Amino acid sequence: MNKFIPLSVPNLRGRELEYLTHAVETEWVSTGGPYVNEFEQKIGAYVKTKGAVSCQNGTSGLHTALLVCGVTRDDEVIVPTLTFIAAVNPVKYIGAEPIFMDCDDSLNMDANKLSEFCERECKVVEGKLINIKTSKQIKAIIIVHVFGNMADMEKIMELALRFNLKVIEDATEAIGTYYTYGKYAEKYAGTIGDVGVYSFNGNKIITTGGGGMIVSDDEVLLNKAKHLTTQAKSDELFCTHDEIGYNYRMTNLQAALGLAQLEQLEDFIKVKEENYNLYRESVKEIKGLTLLNFKESIRPNYWFYGLYCSDPYLLDRDEMIEYLASKGIQSRPIWGLISDQKPYEDCQTYKIEKAKKYLEHIVNVPCSTNLSKEDVLFVSHCLKYPKKYK
Repeated sequence: MNKFIPLSVPNLRGRELEYLTHAVETEWVSTGGPYVNEFEQKIGAYVKTKGAVSCQNGTSGLHTALLVCGVTRDDEVIVPTLTFIAAVNPVKYIGAEPIFMDCDDSLNMDANKLSEFCERECKVVEGKLINIKTSKQIKAIIIVHVFGNMADMEKIMELALRFNLKVIEDATEAIGTYYTYGKYAEKYAGTIGDVGVYSFNGNKIITTGGGGMIVSDDEVLLNKAKHLTTQAKSDELFCTHDEIGYNYRMTNLQAALGLAQLEQLEDFIKVKEENYNLYRESVKEIKGLTLLNFKESIRPNYWFYGLYCSDPYLLDRDEMIEYLASKGIQSRPIWGLISDQKPYEDCQTYKIEKAKKYLEHIVNVPCSTNLSKEDVLFVSHCLKYPKKYK
């Protein structure tokens, strides 16, 4: 029987048990406790922002980000169609409407189409970007840095400034990724727009089981986020609340786990890079298979590896997934396009073309930080000889 090689699982070989044990022994297990504050401080220091606010997951972080950016039920938000649905659902939580944008060859939002849409399908009225089709204001853009790659933030931020748009960076897959040159050299994913959000779900490069983090250089937005995620208390002692808040704060147990993981993040990225390069060398001679590149202008965190399969490769996307499963190798297609999902099928879209192509051809292969070189070579070997092992 084949060894099972999972797609992406946690690596818990640091001081996780030590910190968790201390949290339990001191009985700080809920949303109070010193590890939460320390984790917030260390994430902020790592990505070089003025502060960070913990939350229960990336989704709650994005919901909070939309609220602090002033998005209301009367507004619209430009979003990518090629991403996990959790990036867009918070728009609907508020009652706002998403407008779906295509991806470019990095799988991130196509900044050229975004520019074209704003110029051709909208008008500026009293400093507000108005959608001609709906007469509604477009208040914000949610940018997702897919698989640890980065969107074209230079162009996106120029457009945001020109059209008075808030930029929310969904960096849930991209903690540790940063620009190496250009206008935003040394700036981390999640720290360029108005608000950034990270996720520490179990399949991310570092995990707290669940959990997320909101970051910004705008202290007003950070304070507002902290207020909303802790039930909007205006008086802690007498439990006075001045608006609708949310029970979104991370627990001390999660933060304990996160601190131990953060200590290992740079080592995890090195492992991810080494395994990515080994995959690339191992499959480069296989006709019809291409390992998707990361941008040359960034130091990526190499979170997920995507294989693009097409003729003359012997298997299509679904056949490859089934074949790898028969060898004990877990893989998956990328997400179904959100604009095609039932809750969003009536929403406005703009020239969705490349996303459809990539959906049909990409397979994600194992990429855990505890993935051995032998595992990578086994996966690559199976990919090289699909008929022999079919």
